[in-house]
Amino acid sequence: MNRKLVFILAIALFAFSACKPSGETPGGLAADTGGAASTSAEPSSGVPLDSAASSPAANRMQLDYATQFQVDYLDGGCALISVTDSGRFLFVPEGCEPPEDTGEGVTLLRGPVTDIYLAATSAMCLFDALGSLGSVTMTGTKAEGWYIENARAAMERGEIAYAGRYGAPDYELLISKNCRLAIESTMISHVPEVKEKLEELGIPVLVERSSYEPHPLGRTEWIKLYGLLTGKEELALKIFNEQAEYLKSIPGEKTGKTAAFFYISSSGGAVARKPGDYAAKMIELAGGNYVFSDIGDNGEGATGSVNLEMEIFYEQAKDADFIIYNSSIDGEVRSVDELLAKSHLIGDFKAVKSGDVWCTGKNLFQDTTGFGLMISDMHKIFTGNTEGAEELNYLFKLQ
Repeated sequence: MNRKLVFILAIALFAFSACKPSGETPGGLAADTGGAASTSAEPSSGVPLDSAASSPAANRMQLDYATQFQVDYLDGGCALISVTDSGRFLFVPEGCEPPEDTGEGVTLLRGPVTDIYLAATSAMCLFDALGSLGSVTMTGTKAEGWYIENARAAMERGEIAYAGRYGAPDYELLISKNCRLAIESTMISHVPEVKEKLEELGIPVLVERSSYEPHPLGRTEWIKLYGLLTGKEELALKIFNEQAEYLKSIPGEKTGKTAAFFYISSSGGAVARKPGDYAAKMIELAGGNYVFSDIGDNGEGATGSVNLEMEIFYEQAKDADFIIYNSSIDGEVRSVDELLAKSHLIGDFKAVKSGDVWCTGKNLFQDTTGFGLMISDMHKIFTGNTEGAEELNYLFKLQ
């Protein structure tokens, strides 16, 4: 064939492909094009999932902040879920059939997923917000360990059973209750034999990695994944967007205020969050400056707490404009006197003398659903917009 004619045909074929309209994901979620023109074609039922997920034709769930999972919508209503360092899962909604060739290393999940063993504590509030506690019939936390009222009440009514902690689950109970999915925290990596045993019993294991999200709202955005599993994607999108709007409503400029976020351990030592942790990042997003910005490491995944020598703690926190006491670990304190009883050094702090001492509720860690609202609360105290402090949702002032 004439080389010039071949060149013209190739250009025409490229133009035709690039001009085809892009698809949409369920619930109005935009397809991820990865910077390239997407096509309306979808992978056929015979295409291996490896190819389908990497193809620009695969419609991807829009994620604004979350980085630790992704969802690719496939032909026939199925969805390929990929979780970082956890594996891949093919979600097959009720009434749908999976592709003929699912490839290797893909776990099948038929929806809506019920009879879940939830060992990842931070995920319970997301199921609660979706009205999907009925999908969770077993948990790794006892009733008295929950600050989520609906979860505690469901356990007290016998609707959710305690099935052992993540490191020592009650396998017989899981089998008798026909457990269809175990949602574990990353702590399961310390007992790999437990994960292996669950999978040997035919129980899929999804490792919940929201604690590795670099942005606080990335944790909240995991509600989209649980909305998919429980058949409530539209509600999940609505709940997440509400939290995102709280963050968008906060002006981008800094307030110039500094804040110390810590608790005093039972041994009398100060424990602060690392600067890469979600709590420190919420302070920054709220317009404040975190005073412990140079403790520990600040790299990717730099989450968690660090014990501070009292001399360093005193030096860095004494001039902070605000104290936010972290009661999610130590328990709530109700007055400045109770706080000073934990450490008399705090009495010299600027925030104590000015009356700017605040405390979180016990539900800080368990209520990732409201992180946008929590950042809004912090912004209000940094800007002095706290007239009628009862309007705050996650912080209260110590008197």
